[in-house]
Amino acid sequence: MTLNEFHNEVARRTDTAKTKINAAETRRVISEAFTVLAGMSAPESSALIAKALAAGAKKTAATKKKKK
Repeated sequence: MTLNEFHNEVARRTDTAKTKINAAETRRVISEAFTVLAGMSAPESSALIAKALAAGAKKTAATKKKKK
């Protein structure tokens, strides 16, 4: 997946009836998130990313259970 594809996928998932966000806004937010991560130490940023991935996995698992 390219960075552009990543931005577009995040924008698609975020833009809902309740939350209106376009691709440009998504790119700006993701860019700022990576700027914050770049300012952190490697272990600290890695730990934060690991926590975020774990939270995403839980959310995905919960969504799959609801669909069954």
